[in-house]
Amino acid sequence: MLLPDTVLKNNISLLFLSFFFFISCNHKHKEYAKDVLFYSEFPQERELRGEVIELDTALLRYPFRIRIEGDKAIVMDLHGLDHYGHLFQYPSFQYLSSFGRRGDSPTEMLSMENFRLHNHGVWTLDANKSELTRLDFSSSGDSLLRDEAVTLDEDILRPLDFTIYNDTTFIIPDYSGENRLCRVNCNGKLIDKSGSIPTVNKEALKNARPALAQAWRSFLDYNPNNGILAAVTQLGEVVEVYDLKDSTHVVHIGEHGEPEFKISDGYGIPTGIMGFSDVQVTDSAIYAVFHGTAFKEIARQSGRLPDGGMYICVFSLQGEPLCKYVLDHYIYGIWVDEATKTIIATDVNNDQPILKFSFG
Repeated sequence: MLLPDTVLKNNISLLFLSFFFFISCNHKHKEYAKDVLFYSEFPQERELRGEVIELDTALLRYPFRIRIEGDKAIVMDLHGLDHYGHLFQYPSFQYLSSFGRRGDSPTEMLSMENFRLHNHGVWTLDANKSELTRLDFSSSGDSLLRDEAVTLDEDILRPLDFTIYNDTTFIIPDYSGENRLCRVNCNGKLIDKSGSIPTVNKEALKNARPALAQAWRSFLDYNPNNGILAAVTQLGEVVEVYDLKDSTHVVHIGEHGEPEFKISDGYGIPTGIMGFSDVQVTDSAIYAVFHGTAFKEIARQSGRLPDGGMYICVFSLQGEPLCKYVLDHYIYGIWVDEATKTIIATDVNNDQPILKFSFG
């Protein structure tokens, strides 16, 4: 049976539009380097329900990061009133002590961007002081004591995250926009810079590198067991994987694309979506908290939206999408224990902000 003219025209139009979209997408993708790959969905999607862990203290205002080692859990409070870090017994989460006192004296902190556990001690990053501080556990194990502070080289522009490569080297994102990563020695001196921002925004690369670097702010994690360093963008949906053992690098970009922004007075103002807020490289996979909320929607809701992301995206150690967990809470930071199939997460929206998810 012949199709009516109107139906035929509509189908031809739809076919043309689909073809045009396919060509446009392919052309856009071709602008990227060969080591940039694209994904639009995850092979698996599962729902996880969180169990609230009752705390015996109400001192956390904005629990941004959480890490666990042995029988100790540490929670970083981004907006802490008196301290930025808090030590708990694990798994009971009985409060033990606080560290990283807020203040402007030489032994206090103006901010805490992140912290790392290494060699039975803790390293913290203060961007406002451009300083890394090491703390050691007391003999009783119930408190952290300041051991040393390292002032970072002036060539390192406002460090907003860091990870530990080995006993003598840190890795810090480069926010000048000239490169992607900085290697810094244990005395805070810049060793070298490497990589570049994997963007197709040639105008920004040419004329607005610092603003571009701000928009491409990424959270890092490194696993020395497999040599994998992962970086996930706070805006957009970009996952970078560096294999530091063989010096390979691959970029995976999701359906929301690379970070979107406009430039105002030299600063990058986000216009796309909130992307990732935390990442952990385990021995077998990469776990990242994803938001996916448009800034237009955030502005329209004007503070009524929960803060955080309700997705945990799991990628292979090569950055390929494996599974997306859909949560019943909005979270910010995670700690993953693959041995027990447990994820401990922070929820900044509730008075009881620590959650436990089982994914086994």
